[in-house]
Amino acid sequence: MLKMAEIKDLSTEELNEKVNALKKDLMLLRFQHKTGKLERHSAMKEVKHDIARVKTVINAKKRGEKKS
Repeated sequence: MLKMAEIKDLSTEELNEKVNALKKDLMLLRFQHKTGKLERHSAMKEVKHDIARVKTVINAKKRGEKKS
């Protein structure tokens, strides 16, 4: 689980890379779920929340750039 303080320190490019990595992780978790090999079902929920957190920070940074 990512902390907001860690996420806010990253640049927009790094945040986009983080979103892509988290989406790949989510895809792998979905495959594991479908094949019955997923041990922690809460892992999918955590990754989805992490993606949302990162996207929120990206949008906040974009809005901040537009206002300047």
